[in-house]
Amino acid sequence: MDLFGKPVKSGLVAIVGPPNAGKSTLMNYMLGQKISIVTPKPQTTRNRIVGIVNDTDYQVVFLDTPGLHKSREPLNIEMVRVAMDSLADVDLVLFLVDVSLPLPKKVQEKKDAEVAEYLAKLKSPAIMILNKVDLIDRKKTLPLIDAYNKLFPFKAVIPTSALEGDGVEGLLKEIVDFLPLGPRYFPEDIPTDATERFLCGEIIREKVFLLTGQEIPYSTAVLVESFKEDPEKKLVTIHASIVIEKKSQKGIVIGKGGKKLKSIGIAARKDIETLIGEKVLLKLWVKVKKNWSQDERFLKELGM
Repeated sequence: MDLFGKPVKSGLVAIVGPPNAGKSTLMNYMLGQKISIVTPKPQTTRNRIVGIVNDTDYQVVFLDTPGLHKSREPLNIEMVRVAMDSLADVDLVLFLVDVSLPLPKKVQEKKDAEVAEYLAKLKSPAIMILNKVDLIDRKKTLPLIDAYNKLFPFKAVIPTSALEGDGVEGLLKEIVDFLPLGPRYFPEDIPTDATERFLCGEIIREKVFLLTGQEIPYSTAVLVESFKEDPEKKLVTIHASIVIEKKSQKGIVIGKGGKKLKSIGIAARKDIETLIGEKVLLKLWVKVKKNWSQDERFLKELGM
């Protein structure tokens, strides 16, 4: 309901799909601002991120989730669990796939089988989103729609480009039309329920993903250990640790003469200042915690 008690279209909408399909990009576009971090590397999202789209007649609460994939690693298993748990009690599921990658027939058949396996577990209505259609020949769109319609009784199959915004307005209308009348879940002036502290940690992790190579991003976690606001100076001081698994990785993250760590800090600070609207003093440390990604207690500390 709105401030006057009038019911509005409202509901929970989970965004799920394989890694790097464009889930976070789609949610950020819907919100008109960056809440979920985005990198070209798969499996960037590790936690469920809430994004709230408000209008006079509706409130859509999006749940951005980690990519669905097969793995035996504890961290990856937790990520998939987070994604699947997000499907409980939602009003609608958006299932994204990246249709831009040309794959050999056997690989495509395997991926379709995995998609079908996840779809079989859905208990809520779903819309299939064929993302990144701007990167393929448009003549291929109709055959793709037909193929995915045979996998599951979707409410709709919608081609989009989350990056360019193609098809997103029509998708949002489809979502709103589907949602029931009810109360707003959150105040109208907030885009997410995530704390600034959490979002700052995500921004730092994003810069590690973007500025380091090989296995480093996947061996990295970020803990924001201190977040202090000084209203008089209009300054926020943040102390954060970049946690890695091996001693050999420490030098790579720090870089020669500390240059890599400095570049991570500069890039993160700029985005954090944009996020919170205050000047930021960001202090970063690199710490080694052996095999943290297999430590269930530490994963819980990361909010997983």
